[in-house]
Amino acid sequence: MPYVRMLLLWADGVLCFMSLIFLLASICKYGFSLTVDELSVIEGLINLTWIVYLVVNTLHLVFNFQEVRQNYRKMAWILNFLLYLTLLPFASWNFLPEYLTVFLRNSAFTDVLLLLLSLLNLSNALIRLFGKRTNPSLIFASSFLILIVVGTGLLLLPKSTYDGISFIDALFTSTSAVCVTGLSTVDVSTVFTPTGQLFILILIQIGGLGVMTITSFFALFFMGNTSIYNQLAVKDMVSSQSLSSLLSTLLYILGFTLVIEALGALWLYAEIHGTMGMTWGEELFFVAFHAVSAFCNAGFSTLSGNLGNEQILHHTGFYLGISFLIILGGIGYPILVNFYQTLSYEVKRVFYRLMNERTLPHRVHLYNLNTRIVVRMTAILLISGTFVILIAEWNRAFAGMSVVDKFVQAFFNAVSPRTAGFNSVSLTTMGFHSLLFYMLLMMIGGGAQSTAGGMKVNAFAVILLNLRAVLKNAERISIFNRELSYDSIRRSNATLIFYLLVVFVSFFFITLLEPDLPAFSLLFECVSALSTVGSSLDLTPLLGNGSKLLLVLLMFVGRVGLLTLVASLVGESRKQRFRYPSDHVIIN
Repeated sequence: MPYVRMLLLWADGVLCFMSLIFLLASICKYGFSLTVDELSVIEGLINLTWIVYLVVNTLHLVFNFQEVRQNYRKMAWILNFLLYLTLLPFASWNFLPEYLTVFLRNSAFTDVLLLLLSLLNLSNALIRLFGKRTNPSLIFASSFLILIVVGTGLLLLPKSTYDGISFIDALFTSTSAVCVTGLSTVDVSTVFTPTGQLFILILIQIGGLGVMTITSFFALFFMGNTSIYNQLAVKDMVSSQSLSSLLSTLLYILGFTLVIEALGALWLYAEIHGTMGMTWGEELFFVAFHAVSAFCNAGFSTLSGNLGNEQILHHTGFYLGISFLIILGGIGYPILVNFYQTLSYEVKRVFYRLMNERTLPHRVHLYNLNTRIVVRMTAILLISGTFVILIAEWNRAFAGMSVVDKFVQAFFNAVSPRTAGFNSVSLTTMGFHSLLFYMLLMMIGGGAQSTAGGMKVNAFAVILLNLRAVLKNAERISIFNRELSYDSIRRSNATLIFYLLVVFVSFFFITLLEPDLPAFSLLFECVSALSTVGSSLDLTPLLGNGSKLLLVLLMFVGRVGLLTLVASLVGESRKQRFRYPSDHVIIN
């Protein structure tokens, strides 16, 4: 059967090509104002994709049914069943009711179905690249780069903006959205149409979750036929404890994201409903956009002047809702999973007691080491940040506000630099010392495996523990009755060195490109971009194209991760089977 195998291989290649053609055709169909003839060509390409999917799926079912039955999950069978169901309206023996026939012949239904099939097919092809022993770090970085390019093209579409946008501004906005930063060279509320804002929202969501997380979910949930090497690579990316829990970890990530964003949107809707002069549909889009932007720590807003806009300024509950979404998004998915597992255990324990059944096996360590470190460090940073900003800006940036508003604004501005970038007051009105502390919070960032950027609180905590051990001349570093591994200490120190080195180099070059702009503001901009925060001293729109490209690079590096990016370019060294004699270097 080698010829059949070769035929199916070529058919899969054609299917991937047509999936890309369909995506491009859909962009043209919904992003451009087309003439009748142009629309006819686009519809022809979409229909051709539909035919190719029918033919290739039929070939697999006829010549490779055993493998298909083994690998397809229920959702994949459902999608393929719906695909064949679209043939019925064209059959002479159609037995479907008229309303169902009209629905199946609707182009919107076909477009959505083909979109899901295309995403499934391309995700499966991308995950199979892991089986070629391709560097996972390189694929991870490349996936973000591809999404940025696609996002740039979407934002350049005529229907995305009111009066057009330059390529540099579109690239900058796309990078900022994908890298969940929030820096913008244009006013999102006045430049982008609702379609353009929807594209930004989608880029934020995909960028916040991670491209590989979504593609891995599609491949594993719908197909489930990835190799062991594929699953091991994905396991390391999403910090799953084992291969058996890989799919459940991906489901946790997507589930937590959607549930928290939905609850956050309901909170925000209750706060602003009927107060901003919007229609019901506009209110829904407004709260959905800000819930996603907050949880993904993106910092984008559809209001002119960000969240310092007069329409929202006195909605205390709105700021608190945004703050809690930022915290939950920035704390990290492993911590959220640990919270869920602990809560589930406690609920079961109470239920067993009420039902007079045997008690559950006692768990000594409900919260793992990462959870304890991240939660405590986050609490320390938020409390200290709130009081520093409150005291420093009581009669400055917060002058004229009520006492309650001052406390809420201080809390919000302590949360935002970790690394959301929303602005409730202009940062240019803040004092120098507040901005210095603001910059420190930006550098530290949020938790590992989260939507936040920065060095990460995990690494910062390990660096402080290492410093304490050096000062005390301790041989080992321990916390919460756990000894930290050598690899954790090494990676944390490397992260700090890389971060400071990149900040220095970028600051050096941006001062050469922008000699007339304040040096401190340029440094603030570099730290904000690298930490994917999005806060600015109103400097971003004033930058030249060279400086914008530099910030684009910083945002990309900050989102992908310094160590990940360098590892993707350098590659791993061979493990040596010998060791050199140890020696000491004089330090101090």
